[in-house]
Amino acid sequence: MFSYVYNGATWIYVVLMSKMQEAEAGIGAKQIPDVSESLFSTLDIVLIAIIVGGVGWYFLNKRKQEKENAAKRTYSIQPTSMNLQTSLDNSFIKKLKTSGRSLVVFYGSQTGTGEEFAGRLAKEGGRYRMKGMVADPEECDMEELVSLKSIPSSLAVFCLATYGEGDPTDNAMEFYEWLQNGDADLSGLNYAVFGLGNKTYEHYNEVAIYVDKRLEELGATRVFELGLGDDDANIEDDFITWKDRFWPAVCEHFGIESTGEEVSMRQYRLEEFGENLPERIFTGEMARLHSLKSQRPPYDAKNPFVSKILVNRELHKTGERSCMHIEFDIEGSKMRYEAGDHLAVYPINNSELVEKIGKLTGKNLDTIFTLINTDEESSKKHPFPCPCSYRTALTHYLDITGNPRTHVLKELSEYCSDQADKDKLKLMAGTSAEGKALYQKFINDDNRNIVHILEDIKSCKPALDHLCELLPRLQPRYYSISSSPKLNPNSVHITAVVVEYETPTGRINKGVATTWLAKKLPKEAEDLPTVPIFIRKSQFRLPSKTQTPILMIGPGTGLAPFRGFIQERNSAKQEGKPVGETILYFGCRKKNEDYIYQEELEEYERSGLLKLHLAFSRDQPEKVYVSHCLEKNADELWSVISENNGNIYICGDAKTMANDVRNIILKVIQEKGSLTEQQASAYMKKMETQKRLSTDVWS
Repeated sequence: MFSYVYNGATWIYVVLMSKMQEAEAGIGAKQIPDVSESLFSTLDIVLIAIIVGGVGWYFLNKRKQEKENAAKRTYSIQPTSMNLQTSLDNSFIKKLKTSGRSLVVFYGSQTGTGEEFAGRLAKEGGRYRMKGMVADPEECDMEELVSLKSIPSSLAVFCLATYGEGDPTDNAMEFYEWLQNGDADLSGLNYAVFGLGNKTYEHYNEVAIYVDKRLEELGATRVFELGLGDDDANIEDDFITWKDRFWPAVCEHFGIESTGEEVSMRQYRLEEFGENLPERIFTGEMARLHSLKSQRPPYDAKNPFVSKILVNRELHKTGERSCMHIEFDIEGSKMRYEAGDHLAVYPINNSELVEKIGKLTGKNLDTIFTLINTDEESSKKHPFPCPCSYRTALTHYLDITGNPRTHVLKELSEYCSDQADKDKLKLMAGTSAEGKALYQKFINDDNRNIVHILEDIKSCKPALDHLCELLPRLQPRYYSISSSPKLNPNSVHITAVVVEYETPTGRINKGVATTWLAKKLPKEAEDLPTVPIFIRKSQFRLPSKTQTPILMIGPGTGLAPFRGFIQERNSAKQEGKPVGETILYFGCRKKNEDYIYQEELEEYERSGLLKLHLAFSRDQPEKVYVSHCLEKNADELWSVISENNGNIYICGDAKTMANDVRNIILKVIQEKGSLTEQQASAYMKKMETQKRLSTDVWS
């Protein structure tokens, strides 16, 4: 007997299984003479037919009913029109055509400099009868590059920064991958590329070099040679030198001439509010109004998590310098991190500098204002969240401590009442050898920020709204995470030296983020200081197998990510997993002064997890650095690299330490491996490709 709670299909399945089991049970007793008799009787077949028919009728009737109900509904879904709208919004070709433009300048920017350069090029296009538009590749359908040739005398310029291990910036990642993986026909596309990089890094300007080469491979026409800007030297000088040769090449290519007219660099119009204030006023949020008060995940650069500081303690034992160990609470944020990732901190500017700007420009900082883009086709309606007060803009949104670039000085010159002051600023903004030398000395070498310039060039009284348009955005500061989620799942740690130094003009310059963080000391559990943060993923990773040997080189705060690595390896060891050799090269000035995390490291060494090589540069007459220790232990280094197939990690200063260490590794590979310099270099490149040689460095 069968239960009628089964539906038709299940009932058939049970009948069949029952019959099969009966047949299998009797198979050894006798042969089955015919099929109908062996499995089903006539009654069984009739019953199955009735059930199959009933089930079929049920489903057909149900589908018919659903169609009738759908036809009665008063609304309809039209995905085609929605997709079309999205496509139109992302169409830079449409925007160029409707606004009568022929120049589009794309930017790949992590800190804002690439975007700034793109804006300057687009503006200057008007001087050469090429109306320009700035575009973010992340917000554009970059496949439309194949159609740009449909616009007469059109030109695409790419201002692309390289960061990390030769990586494109976040907003240029999809475009970069499209070039790598696609084979679009870009014949008829006119282009030029300017790269933003830093020569102290191994992969100097790799993104711009690749894009320039790849566009040509796909059939595009290079209008002017690739420009390479070096931020370690003077990227502003590199840019204007390239730009001043770029425009004549553009004129020659398209058969056009300069109008000779000065182009106003103003992109935004001002609106100030008196008594009738707008309902929406930003107070420091990155994108969404009230996002710092009404928090909701996911958290990223546009929506940082407001984290409580649980611990902020001094790591240096004595001395004038200060190094902070800070622990941020991420419990409940749903943010996850891995050892080797970076923590981004959104700082605020020093209030004294903000007040000085207000006094020097003669403006009430509590005035609410907004800057509105005069280019209606631009996706960027405001330079920063607007409307807000001038105080909010100068405190949260604008970089007031950096060295201003030449275009800023050129605009400032128009506000000088003294001719000598005007001439000085114009000279520094120009391209003459004398002007470049003066800019290098007065701005870069003397480390003058906008406050210092207005203090020293006394007749310069710019409009504050124009200054807000000219100054670049205040960027988040990134720190290598110095903890492991295995040990600290609900908190993330950083290690940071407080930046403070005297300039040649006798002023004291202070690091924006570190001096601000140094004051955020947790005193009472009920009233902990807070900081907006988010986590940026990194490629700086431990090997997947715990038994793989690792050798880490990290002097000073370069130790930060390795503290997380060591915590992770120790956790694996405590779980009973096999852990390979874990070697650390650490150095600082003096053992009794700035040997950070000394107790932790020595405890790991006593437990047998860690092998330590230490260099205290100023504890003896001759300075000793980690590079010297590494060179002395060439056999150990070669053993990790060759015999044990281990991983090498470098973290710290890119210009000197990292470069010295790389040269030592190259030398050891060459000598111990009996290779030529070229073969040793190829070996290192292969290690990098396999992620067996990784760097996390800064300039």
